[in-house]
Amino acid sequence: MWTRENNSVEVLISSTKTPKFAQLNKYCGMDFFDDITEFKTSLGIRKRLQEYSVVKTFKEGENILNEGVFIKSIPIIASGSVKVMRTHDDGREILLYYIKTGESCVMSILGGLHNDTSKVKAIAEEETEILFIPNNEFASLIKDYPEFLSYIFRLYHKRFEEFLDIINDIAFKKIDERLLELIQKKATLYNDSTISITHEQLANELGTARVVVSRLLKQIEDYGLVQLGRNKITVLKDFQEFINHR
Repeated sequence: MWTRENNSVEVLISSTKTPKFAQLNKYCGMDFFDDITEFKTSLGIRKRLQEYSVVKTFKEGENILNEGVFIKSIPIIASGSVKVMRTHDDGREILLYYIKTGESCVMSILGGLHNDTSKVKAIAEEETEILFIPNNEFASLIKDYPEFLSYIFRLYHKRFEEFLDIINDIAFKKIDERLLELIQKKATLYNDSTISITHEQLANELGTARVVVSRLLKQIEDYGLVQLGRNKITVLKDFQEFINHR
């Protein structure tokens, strides 16, 4: 549920009754707990999440969280994937990281635990199911279960490394190399050599202009690395050898 108050937007937990375990199992498949190392042996964490989580489904491209939003619940991805982006004052955007199944958003954790607004935008990269845990219950899990805190630290470590990679890419890599790596990352994420995406979307995620991306895509198509279609790109060859021998 969304509501506007004092020109700001707050994300609220649905007022409907929290789904029981069987319902959660039906909607998002609780087997994903087994893929989270810290949750495998902790029945306490599982029961608490089953008791207090609300499950919501988002379609591909649907906004999950906007900048300036007060965070009232913290997500854990049950299935699908989410891209997290930052918007500049002039409207340009840049991709920060992806959140995959079994992961949470460290920026949402910070905002939720400190009653702060979101500094990022989150968009469903594909159809995605998410468990939303109220901030107070999330804080209690951290306090009561050391393994849950370890889970949070592991996520922070991964995101910190990704932020370092972003800084390295922007500072030391040309835009064509960043474009190739982004396409490869998306193909890996989808486990498919063909990805559905527009030139405009790629430009937004790279923080550059659409015309730049269109020109570079035509060049790499001429090299035989990809095949371009209407709103889709098919990877034909591994990019790494091309990057190494440019």
